Amino acid sequence: MTKIIASNFPITSLRRFVQELVDGPFGSALTSSHYADQGARVIRLGNIGSARFRHADEAYISLDYFHQLQRHRVLAGDLIIAGLGDTNHPVGRACIAPEGLGPAIVKADCFRARLDEGRLLHRYAAWALSSSVVSQQIRTLTRGTTRTRINLDIVREIQLPVPNIETQRRIAAFLDTETTQIDRLLSLRNRQLQLAEEKRGSALDAAFRRHEHRPTRLKYLLRSRPRYGVLVPQFVDRGIRFIRVNDLLDLPGRANSLRQIPPELSAQYSRTATQPGDVLLSVVGTMGRSAIVPPELEGANVARAVASLRPNLDVPAELISIWLTTPEFMRQAADATSSDTAQPTLGMEDLSNFELSWPESAVDLAKLLHTVRGSQQHYRDLTRVFHARSRLLLERRQALISAAVTGQFDVTTASGRNVAEEVSV
Repeated sequence: MTKIIASNFPITSLRRFVQELVDGPFGSALTSSHYADQGARVIRLGNIGSARFRHADEAYISLDYFHQLQRHRVLAGDLIIAGLGDTNHPVGRACIAPEGLGPAIVKADCFRARLDEGRLLHRYAAWALSSSVVSQQIRTLTRGTTRTRINLDIVREIQLPVPNIETQRRIAAFLDTETTQIDRLLSLRNRQLQLAEEKRGSALDAAFRRHEHRPTRLKYLLRSRPRYGVLVPQFVDRGIRFIRVNDLLDLPGRANSLRQIPPELSAQYSRTATQPGDVLLSVVGTMGRSAIVPPELEGANVARAVASLRPNLDVPAELISIWLTTPEFMRQAADATSSDTAQPTLGMEDLSNFELSWPESAVDLAKLLHTVRGSQQHYRDLTRVFHARSRLLLERRQALISAAVTGQFDVTTASGRNVAEEVSV
């Protein structure tokens, strides 16, 4: 493991303090058959924040099954470490299991550690493991991969700055307090993003509902009925490019990195082979993701969870795509899928009969297109600002953690409040 370069504290491997270290059961993910509506809590990657436990992503197994997995049991105060990560959620980050958790186990891709608290405090270790000095070590071992994974041996060899117990206690208390200020601002930023999205939706709904427009069914704006894509894909190194739900987030940007399926499989679903200007929509699970097929993706095909819509020649694909992201569309989608017991799946007949307000003249159509473009651009600009400010807060939070655990300043005299207060609410 790479040594930490800049630290005013002694550097020591985590293994020297570990009394017990286990991973999740079976070394692989629990299957759906293991889960229950209530019982013992399963702690998963989504629960591990940057030194904070996230009360979300709740999942349970039966108490009978829990009693078979006592080796993986989690107690309040245990150190929980992420064994899998990506760009936004670093592998190796850690948190402390909270009080009041009840019976719980750690899931695969997570580790549960108990340390010699007389030499290394769990709370300090959670902050140190969540610092950039640790994530940089791990990146050197997993370079070139999108999702990074570590095992028990790597966890034991992680190098940490380890000051004396009193200094650890002061650093942990300092970071508990100071990062709370930043987290509060991050929460406000997220609320601002939610409000901006709500206002965007309201503005679009109002634009489509103008009195000059008439109610119509979606099917009358399309050349053919919407269709699902490939039911069971098979991936190959060279074939037909294949568009999945997540690809709709940035379809032009992902055009050259899409997975591919055999030409003969694509031919079986020739009716969903894409043409430039087709509108694609997520219709299974996540609703309301929409994208327009760019020229470079002519002849691609789509997944079962993606519907392909082909507008009439006099219907702007951009308007259809935007309407599919409005609250009005989402309300109709929720009504159409409300009886689904598993993940929501929007039927093509239901989608065809969705009702929307549509301009009767070419002049009104041009006005609507101009209005919604302006609205979309305004909220894109606003969202970009909020995201940039959130990134700045996260960077400053991470810098504060790393500086504290490496002893770059004396936490008894320093204050991190200015880190938060420099960024206005």
